[in-house]
Amino acid sequence: MTIKQLATSVAAAAFLASPALAEVDFSGKTIEWVIPFSETGGSAKWANFFAPLLSKELPGNPTVVVKFMPGAGSTKGANWFQEQEYDDGTLIFGTSGSTQFPFLLDDPRVRYEYSDWVPVMASGTGGVAYLNPEDGAKFDGSANNLKDIDFIYGSQGATRLDLVPLLAWEMLGMNVEPVFGIKGRGDGRLMFERGEATIDYQTSSSYLGASADLVAQGKAVPMMSWGALDDEGNIVRDPTFPDMPTFKEVCEATDGCETSGEAWDAWKAFFVAGFPVQKIAFLPNGTPDDVAQAYTDAFDAVRKSPDFPAIAAKHVGKYEVFVGAGAARATKEGTTVSPEAKAFVINWLQEAYGVSLN
Repeated sequence: MTIKQLATSVAAAAFLASPALAEVDFSGKTIEWVIPFSETGGSAKWANFFAPLLSKELPGNPTVVVKFMPGAGSTKGANWFQEQEYDDGTLIFGTSGSTQFPFLLDDPRVRYEYSDWVPVMASGTGGVAYLNPEDGAKFDGSANNLKDIDFIYGSQGATRLDLVPLLAWEMLGMNVEPVFGIKGRGDGRLMFERGEATIDYQTSSSYLGASADLVAQGKAVPMMSWGALDDEGNIVRDPTFPDMPTFKEVCEATDGCETSGEAWDAWKAFFVAGFPVQKIAFLPNGTPDDVAQAYTDAFDAVRKSPDFPAIAAKHVGKYEVFVGAGAARATKEGTTVSPEAKAFVINWLQEAYGVSLN
């Protein structure tokens, strides 16, 4: 036997004698899913919906606990997560369009970088705007009869996901005065319920979970959804709310509202960034590939479960769920807008609300 053959034989024997690489196993562990919003909003409902399903599919069936870290429109929690590094795979972070928008707009409070994080699941959502019964009775599919009304809206902030409804209402010629500073959209709904606000919007999961009951009780009147995207990028009716007109339809029916031009292009760009890939689950920087794959496989099993479409439609809406490479592509789409759309919105924020991001 040659020296080379002997070395090869010894190496092979050593390999066979060594223990196999340990598989990812979360038995007996607790996964903390941190949400940078309050427990009353759509992100809370999204995470609480997926948490037990994720627990069932992860290796070892760990307990998945949703924790909340609200503040500064979610930038507080996102900045905290940026400082976290991989430990043992028991930390996952959930973002929303309200986390993406400050990043897109170069908000000075942002100290996080999406490219440092590991996306394992992304899901779209929609949104529904609704009115109090008195003003809702004047809505006829256009905003023409709503332009002389002074509305009050509970808002997390103009640079958050609320940018989409605020710009939409302005394009419709409506007078909507935002009350800034609420911690989550659920708090905005509570303002509406108490009569402190006269117009509101919720993402699909929150609308299905609470606001739809207000409609059923005659305490709210649906106005429009933001819509969804078809394969060609056109705005079409939201599959969760197929009987509800989209903002595009209401705009087309409203005097002075245009579905082309700078304002429309900017609105659509931020709608695309904020809703079709609105909620994303991340693992921290430095997560090993095998751990990321375990999460990807678990979320993939969740979305492929035979009963998933039915239960998802009831709780979070009928929207596509992306995992792995699909989640990475969705994250890129949700954190990118054109320079023209960005410039328009930054100028609009300054003119409409005195918000300067310089």
